[in-house]
Amino acid sequence: MFRLALRSIRYRAGSFLASLLTLTLGAVILMTFAALLDTSAAADAQTATTLTIMASVVGGWGLVIVTFAAASTLTLQVRQRSTEMALLRTVGATPAQIRRLVLIESVTLALIAVLIALVPSRLTSGVLVELLKDAHQVPADLPAAFGPIAVSVGLGVTLASAVLAALLAARRAATTRQPGRGRARLIAGVAVLVAGISSGATVMVAFDGTEPAVMAVSGQGAILCAIGLALLSPPIITAIATLLTPLRGVSGYLTAVNLRGHTHQMATALAPIILFTGLATGTLYMQRIENESGTPMPAHMAPTIETLNYVVVGMVTLFAAVMLINTVIAATLHRRREFGQLRLAGSTRPQVLGMVSTEASVLACTGVLFGTLAATATVIPYSVVKTGSLLPDTTITTYLAVILTAAALTLITTVASARRATGQPAIDTVRVS
Repeated sequence: MFRLALRSIRYRAGSFLASLLTLTLGAVILMTFAALLDTSAAADAQTATTLTIMASVVGGWGLVIVTFAAASTLTLQVRQRSTEMALLRTVGATPAQIRRLVLIESVTLALIAVLIALVPSRLTSGVLVELLKDAHQVPADLPAAFGPIAVSVGLGVTLASAVLAALLAARRAATTRQPGRGRARLIAGVAVLVAGISSGATVMVAFDGTEPAVMAVSGQGAILCAIGLALLSPPIITAIATLLTPLRGVSGYLTAVNLRGHTHQMATALAPIILFTGLATGTLYMQRIENESGTPMPAHMAPTIETLNYVVVGMVTLFAAVMLINTVIAATLHRRREFGQLRLAGSTRPQVLGMVSTEASVLACTGVLFGTLAATATVIPYSVVKTGSLLPDTTITTYLAVILTAAALTLITTVASARRATGQPAIDTVRVS
């Protein structure tokens, strides 16, 4: 199985590259903040506390998001190999052997990802400490350290994420029918969504806006709601397809049919759009409300929290953006054969590209809508406790920048991938696929 896994990785290098990039960037984020714990060993008590809080908060949510991203990417990859997995079962492979194959592939990718991430993580951890020095959060003479804690956290968490993602993905690969799988995802999505809404409700009921913990609890609302809505992407896609059914024209008709026929694949592409929009909007507006409110944090904590928030936004939204690009490219290029069949059936290349553009527009609008709803679980409660109003009295420019970025990434990536996928003659695409 080990040799078969290595051959599979070599044969499908392009397909595995998306998963490798996701795991690598996730390892960089985790090791960058875990290195703050190495740095705190040489710091005074107050500085050590600041570094530990920052490492714990960002690292903890980084773990959740990286695990979700790895699971989404690996599940998409396994789903795209359904024919290969069915062939393995036909020639006698047992479900346990297929699970072992997927697990070995994932662990191998995780180990490679950690090795690749070591050098950039050392650099980014040093940059992070320098930013904290510039913000006067740590002493100017404190040396940045990158040691055993960073490496252990990066290796352990990345491996754990890959193993968990592989086990989830392998369940689909190893069996032909799983009637309860959709129900389990639905229950998990609702539970996480309720937890996010509860975080927002807790902020409005239990805090008055002066406690240091209010920002941490409020920030959980957008994160949990975004993950919950991402888990609920399949029923969301089904509902959107139903709404689009009356559309006229070739592109509109094909879009509705494809959304309904490729529900899980489209849901996988929708999830990172929701995450990107929800996390960026929620965190950025929470900090803007804090900056403009009349009840600021204690003076000695405000710069630390502001620095932490902007670092979180930068790292996590970058990760979500890369996840979005990887997922869209992988999902679109996998449809080469479908595009070829459509063209052989009479559709022109412009019609196919029009269909894909319409799909991307629908996904972008849907992702932005539900990402915005996820962000309200942070923005509204935080605005209420800080300003007394439901909506913050601040500029809309930040929100427009977030949604335009999400839409542009989705549309540009999808159309560019589709153009590449339809670049060959249709008959050659169908024959090769």
